[in-house]
Amino acid sequence: LLRGIFEYHIMRAVDQNTVAAASLNVDELSLYTAPPEKFRYVEPKAGQLEERVATLRKLAEPYTAWCQVTYEKIKPKVQGVFQFGNDAYAYVKNPPKDFYPRAGVIGFTGVLGLVLARGSRIKKLIYPTTLMTLSASLYYPEKAAAIAKSTGDSVYDLAVQSYAAAEKILNPQSKAEKVNKPEMSSDSETKQ
Repeated sequence: LLRGIFEYHIMRAVDQNTVAAASLNVDELSLYTAPPEKFRYVEPKAGQLEERVATLRKLAEPYTAWCQVTYEKIKPKVQGVFQFGNDAYAYVKNPPKDFYPRAGVIGFTGVLGLVLARGSRIKKLIYPTTLMTLSASLYYPEKAAAIAKSTGDSVYDLAVQSYAAAEKILNPQSKAEKVNKPEMSSDSETKQ
């Protein structure tokens, strides 16, 4: 009897599942169909803060570009100064023999030049510089000669350029006027 009741309930459950399966279409099952995609990206509207930041960026752009260009120009010079400082520190840390006495004498001549140059500002500039240069050239004659040669060449080039500029200012005749003057003189000769 129990077996009959059990079989009855199993048959009834199988019949209900077949009825339920028969009433569903394949299109209705979510496993076989994909929902229609109607997604579209919409750019969110910018808020006041974002608009102001964008405006500030546009206003600051020329200045930041100028700063970048200036930085690129100055960077090698700053690195050179930094390297010079490192080299000077290494030199002072391990100085050659008699460096400090020589530096003391050169510094003393600079102070002596300040004492001797009482009164005029020009004297205060010229006397210490001249005395320090002379005392440094006594201790380092090779370097003084090299500096004097390069300075002499620079001064000569500057003098030539100054002479050419002064001649141009004082004698403003252009080449066209010089060409016309001989023609006038030849015309005046033909008229006579």
